[in-house]
Amino acid sequence: MRKRTSSPRSTKFLATVSNGVTCPCAGMLAMMIDDIAGPRHRKIRSSQLVFITVSPKSISRGRSYQSELRRQQAQATRTRIVSTAARLFAAQGFARTTLAKIAAEAGVSAETVQLQGPKAALLIAAIEYAAFGVAGEDDVLNLDVGRTIVATDDFDEALDLFLAAQMDVHERAADLATALIGGANADPELDRYRGDLIASVNRQIGRVLEHFRDRGWLRTDVGFEELVETAAVLGSVETFRRVTHHDGWSVDAYRAWWRRMLIETVFRRPT
Repeated sequence: MRKRTSSPRSTKFLATVSNGVTCPCAGMLAMMIDDIAGPRHRKIRSSQLVFITVSPKSISRGRSYQSELRRQQAQATRTRIVSTAARLFAAQGFARTTLAKIAAEAGVSAETVQLQGPKAALLIAAIEYAAFGVAGEDDVLNLDVGRTIVATDDFDEALDLFLAAQMDVHERAADLATALIGGANADPELDRYRGDLIASVNRQIGRVLEHFRDRGWLRTDVGFEELVETAAVLGSVETFRRVTHHDGWSVDAYRAWWRRMLIETVFRRPT
C-alpha cells in the first residue's frame, strides 16, 4: 500500500529498502529509486514506499532567508566599494580616480562597480559615507551634538561643541570636499550636489544660530542672514583647507582663530 499526505505541491519521496535503509527520492518515480539506493539495495518493497510532503511555509522561510542573505551580501559589497572610492577620491581627486581603480582596490569586478552608478554618484555616496555635513534635511538640533548644545546654559561650552562638531567633519572629509570642488567644475551633477550641500550646511548653521539668538548670545546690530553667512564662510571646508593646507597653519591654530573670529563677528558673549 502507498500512503500520501495532503499538499500535492511540495512532495518528496522516501523509500525504505529491504534492510531498513531509507533513501530520499525527491520528485522521482519509484522505478528510479534503484539508482539512488545503490547496488546493495536493489530490492525495494513497493509496500514500503511512503510519500511525505514539505510545508510551503518551510519553503517560503528558506527563500526569505536566502533573499535576506543576498541583500546583506549586496550591502556589504556596496559598503566596501563606497569606502574604497572615498579613500581613492580623497587621495587622487575626482579626475584621476577611475572605476577600474576602485574595482581593483575593492577586490570586485569593474561590472560590479558600474552597477553602483556613475562616478559622480560614487563620489556623492563617498562624501555621505564620510559624513561630510549633515545629510538630508535632518535638524542638527535633533542630533546628539545638537541636543547637547541646547541642554547647556554655558555659552563657551555651547560654542566649543558647535566648533568640535564641524572640526570633526572637516578632519575626516576635507580631502573629499576638495575632490568634490574639482569634480563640480566638470560634472553638472556634482555641481548641483555641491550647491545643495552648501545650502544644507547653511540651514544647519542657521538652526544653531537661532538657538544662540534665543539665548541672547547673538549680535543684534547685524542682520541674521549676514551672521549665518559669516559663520558659514569662517567654518567652511574651503577656509579650513586654505588655512591648514595652503597657509600651513596647524589645526589647533585654525580652531583658535576661527573661535575668536566668531566671537568678534557673530556672537555676543553674555555678561
